[in-house]
Amino acid sequence: MNLLLSEPRFLKEPVSIISDIVNEVKFKFDSDKIELIALDPAKISLVNFKLLSSAFVEYEVPEHLELSLSLDSLKSVLNRAKTSDTIKIELDKEKNSLKIQLKGDTTRTFHISLLELEEEEKKIPDLNFPLKIEMPALNLNDAVEDISIISDAVALIVHKDKLILEAESSVNSAKVEIPNSDSMIINLTGDSVKSRYGVEYLKKFMKASKFSEIVSLEFGQDYPIKLSYKIKDKLELSFIMAPRVPND
Repeated sequence: MNLLLSEPRFLKEPVSIISDIVNEVKFKFDSDKIELIALDPAKISLVNFKLLSSAFVEYEVPEHLELSLSLDSLKSVLNRAKTSDTIKIELDKEKNSLKIQLKGDTTRTFHISLLELEEEEKKIPDLNFPLKIEMPALNLNDAVEDISIISDAVALIVHKDKLILEAESSVNSAKVEIPNSDSMIINLTGDSVKSRYGVEYLKKFMKASKFSEIVSLEFGQDYPIKLSYKIKDKLELSFIMAPRVPND
């Protein structure tokens, strides 16, 4: 296995975001992509990260590999990568580790020990969403931040002409309305959809707006939500989260 990445952010930023949700993960290396599917310890959210071979300057994976790592360890190494560095990744079978070289004005070499995780294979659930919204990621970020000063849960309500975020506490309430526009496209089957989700997790997911200006939202009536962030032909980072039931 020999990988060379000239834009560290394609790996550095997603790993940093995912490490806030789950630590020990299994990466799958195939001929066309690296993929990670992980469930957080509370089993509330599932993360799916794909880094395509087209994101790399060099990408050689002669056989399917599954390598388990500590994301905290990987993040610590990637945080040392400068914008102008290249990242070279190899498998060191003798040391049972992932060898990572950061090359710029200097060459820095790190070995991250591989883990042996005893767990069932994670799969993306087969979900049928009646709704899809594509909107500026920063608009969603601002709306959730507004709601978070009132409650730790937000109700998302969608009509064909607008997205509404609502929250209330014992004494206060908040409501944010975002109308359908050229910058926000709503595709909805039916008249309306409403569901509630935890703000804490949404905030973790929304950090992906660092590398994607657009977020895709898919959810249903009291149904899981999926948030997707992409860089075309490079990477995709998506999150699926269970809804909050009314008596949470």
